Amino acid sequence: MANAQDVHMDGGLAGCAPFGSSTTTLSVHNEEETAMLPITVAVGGNKPSGRYILVSGRADEKDGLCQAITTAALKPRVTYRVAGWISLGARAARGATVRVNLGVSDDDGNGDESLVECGAVCAGSDGWTEIMGAFRLSTEPRSTAVYVQGAPAGVDVKVMDLRVFHADRKARFTQLKDKTDKARKRDVVLKLGAATGAARVRVVQLDNSFPFGTCINTTVIQNPAFVDFFTNHFDWAVFENELKWYHTEAQQGQLNYADADALLDFCDRLGKRARGHCVFWSTDGVVQKWVKNLDRDQLRSAVQSRIQGLVSRYAGRFPHYDVNNEMLHGRFFRDRLGDEDVPAYMFKEVARLDPEAALFVNDYNVECGNDPNATPEKYADQVAWLQSCGAVVRGIGLQGHISNPVGEVICGALDRLAATGVPVWFTELDVCEADVGLRAQDLEVVLREAYAHPAVEGIVFWGIMQGKMWRKDAWLVDADGTVNEAGQMLMNLHKEWKTDARGNVDNDGNFKFRGFHGRYVVEVTTTATGKEMLKTFTVEKGDNTPLLVDLADV
Repeated sequence: MANAQDVHMDGGLAGCAPFGSSTTTLSVHNEEETAMLPITVAVGGNKPSGRYILVSGRADEKDGLCQAITTAALKPRVTYRVAGWISLGARAARGATVRVNLGVSDDDGNGDESLVECGAVCAGSDGWTEIMGAFRLSTEPRSTAVYVQGAPAGVDVKVMDLRVFHADRKARFTQLKDKTDKARKRDVVLKLGAATGAARVRVVQLDNSFPFGTCINTTVIQNPAFVDFFTNHFDWAVFENELKWYHTEAQQGQLNYADADALLDFCDRLGKRARGHCVFWSTDGVVQKWVKNLDRDQLRSAVQSRIQGLVSRYAGRFPHYDVNNEMLHGRFFRDRLGDEDVPAYMFKEVARLDPEAALFVNDYNVECGNDPNATPEKYADQVAWLQSCGAVVRGIGLQGHISNPVGEVICGALDRLAATGVPVWFTELDVCEADVGLRAQDLEVVLREAYAHPAVEGIVFWGIMQGKMWRKDAWLVDADGTVNEAGQMLMNLHKEWKTDARGNVDNDGNFKFRGFHGRYVVEVTTTATGKEMLKTFTVEKGDNTPLLVDLADV
């Protein structure tokens, strides 16, 4: 049942026990194939067996299923993936939360057990919902057990093919090579002409068209080490707080755009583009007190004034706007205005004042598989709802405040969001892990997964420097300017994702190579005369046909 790599609940009861109230019972059943739908098949092609454990007689939402795991099964510093399928009994209300947790007892001998979140789903009775979670232990446990809990009391829970297994990063990276090649590279034919004769060619990529960025604030732009790393490795910026409503209008009617102006001027001097974050923020806890004190009509007027003042001031200067931040987790404006369509109104008004800006939704936990409030399906539904109300959504923002990432879990979320047809950005990426070596490994998981996915069009970090970030244990550059292992991982990938090709012109006067999308310079040296020619060109994303570049026309 358990080994160092895999713990699998195959529908049998061996090793399983009911947990909680004395009325809770377990039994084994087989699902008819026609009743399996709708279901999402796990990344990697694992199909459900159809055999499941039914947890019934639940008198409390904490009641459920427990399976003990031998101490040799789970090792510290190893990332584990949790996978399986959950369904509910016929009495369930649609959308009940079921959680998979790991109970861990350490070696101190006091018998205390802590719970590690491994994944959560919003399950229903009309089909099977896939669990896609992950966890990592920091120390050697004395004992561990998997718990499946949640859903209201009296609702039966069905558990099919629940597995806990080691996430193989290297195997996943191998799978991503072809995917990356298809998403980010293109065949190129440089046409020099037969009259060129024998010639040597050197093609060097100057920059990659896939953008990276980081958040900035008025403090970090005074730090020479930060400015140096930002200048050399990033194309975009986002302001940490300086554009948010609580910063620009902390007191009603007292507008202060000085900090935002300074940051935007800083970006302009360095030739960096900046995201507009954010026009509004839906979460109640971040709304300034004076806004909360407004009545309905006053709030509606203040919302309009905020849009008019901000967007008119900066029209044409922010290519992106996060219009109403974290709508999966907050409803302040909808609830206080009594208007479900107010987010669509915000989108339409921003678009009216700055029609060239790409307007984004932006939220957290969508890619991690442990937040039933922020599933990819709910995010996609939100986008579809905004579109049905007449809003033009041109970007889906994944905040990406990540711990213990698993590539297949991230990919599963991206696949679901890609079905909307709307481009995806990681807008606030930070990967948190105290051990900087593991942090570098985790960062590589996220970056490779994002870069390989054709729906992703950019990555913006939520800070890079020690002591200057919202989340601790996520920095890439130490306080003294030293680039740590995580930062070096980013730099290594930047190098890997650039093309350097060399060779000889063929008999038809052509030079062929396959390169990453971006800007290039080519050096052609004629063998007979030693004459050199330097020209630049751009490889853009296209279909499966080679890009033909006639250097005579460049």
